[in-house]
Amino acid sequence: MEHALYRFLERHQIRHQRFDHPPVYTCEEAARLTPGLPGAECKNLFLCDAKGRQHVLLAVPAAAGVDIKALGEQLELKGLRFASPERLQRYLGLTPGAVTLLAALNDSERQVAVVIDQELSRQHAILCHPLVNTSTLALPMEELLRFLDLTGHAPRLVAVPRRQAPSDPL
Repeated sequence: MEHALYRFLERHQIRHQRFDHPPVYTCEEAARLTPGLPGAECKNLFLCDAKGRQHVLLAVPAAAGVDIKALGEQLELKGLRFASPERLQRYLGLTPGAVTLLAALNDSERQVAVVIDQELSRQHAILCHPLVNTSTLALPMEELLRFLDLTGHAPRLVAVPRRQAPSDPL
């Protein structure tokens, strides 16, 4: 699976840097085990609508809290929610902890829409897992966008609604 990704990157001359590390399952682990990598850390979420007919691969800055209900309204997807691990495997060929924008390569039937937060899209480079959580690739943003176009997943760039932090009691 990841070998096909590297072949694709090489064939299309998509510039990237690779950094190997122990497995990471959360943004917090990645920040602790791979500090100082050259790119924006991001959080990737795999979502689906209430009926499981439409799927979204979402990328936001790592520290962002996403208001999934408001995002669903913005994208006109009723009942937007986290998709199951089984759906993640079926549509993107991934397991939890390895969700990445680069999984668009595995969606040859183009059943998953890619959404990138506008704030993240303005970064010079982005950090992505190469379909496994034991490496991180740093890709210039223009290279990532070209990758997504080549896979037939031109991303929708949106101002993703943020979840508000709970207020402190007085």
